[in-house]
Parts: sequence; structure tokens; C-alpha cells
Amino acid sequence: MAENYTDPSGNTEAFRAFVNTDTAAAEATSRTGLIIGAAVVAVVLLALATWLAFG
Repeated sequence: MAENYTDPSGNTEAFRAFVNTDTAAAEATSRTGLIIGAAVVAVVLLALATWLAFG
């Protein structure tokens, strides 16, 4: 192990930074849901436009 390694539990600031890294992963997950929702809306609008054009 490198000598410049800082144990996150030994320093409050380092520990908070270590704990806050999990929130970035959670935000990325919520963005994925938004993209899927937008894709579903786009498909519904495309189907509606097709139905109106040929119906």
C-alpha cells in the first residue's frame, strides 16, 4: 500500500467525501429513468401522429 494513502475513517473530511460518492451513483440512476420516460413519450407521440396521418 502506498504511504500517501489516507484512511477515510481517520479524517472527517475524507470520510464525508467517501460517503458522498454514493450519491453520484444514485443521481445517474434517476437520470436513466428520465431518459426511458422520454423515449416512451416519443414513441407514443410517433404512434399518435402515424394514426392521425393514416387513420
